[in-house]
Amino acid sequence: MIRVLLVASSPALRAGLRSLLAADSRVQVIGESARLDDLYDIEADVIIASASPASSLDASTSLRADPEADLPQLASILLLTDSPLPASDAFRGRPAFGLLPTDASPEELLAAVHALAEGLVVGPHSLLFPNESPIPAERGPLTEREQEVLSLLAKGLANKQIAASLGISEHTVKFHVSSIYAKLEATNRAEAIRAGLRGGWIAL
Repeated sequence: MIRVLLVASSPALRAGLRSLLAADSRVQVIGESARLDDLYDIEADVIIASASPASSLDASTSLRADPEADLPQLASILLLTDSPLPASDAFRGRPAFGLLPTDASPEELLAAVHALAEGLVVGPHSLLFPNESPIPAERGPLTEREQEVLSLLAKGLANKQIAASLGISEHTVKFHVSSIYAKLEATNRAEAIRAGLRGGWIAL
């Protein structure tokens, strides 16, 4: 079970997020507040915070101001924002972080929560790397099937689940994963997903 905290000044926004997350039986909202300070003593896996201009919580500042703050188990953080935030400066010291636009779909939100719970960094290239151009395709172009596999990896699916989803054997999935690692010069899933986001081959 992925334990989630909601931080947003708007009760309507918190209610909407809670309703969306309730669609996934593997996710449980265990606390919510208008301010992050109210939730420090609640153990959670992921914190979803709004950074809208109207919010009383300046999450982009508050969550980064003290990376040693007593957040439960150094929970991963998903910031809902339409403003770019350089990945190199974001949430130093946290196990994982994510950035999603405020109009993200329910599927994107749930995929991000699962990825963060696995310790991955997620978000669209335009928000994570606003000052960087996508990696040129010739550096390591992925086939259509490899992009599908990488996209499912980013959603936290295991090889067996990917095989079932794509209707291929688990052995074939392992072959594609090895090829993805080689092309993206990655040694694990987190590195491959990060490279895929930067290259524009996948988006969460």
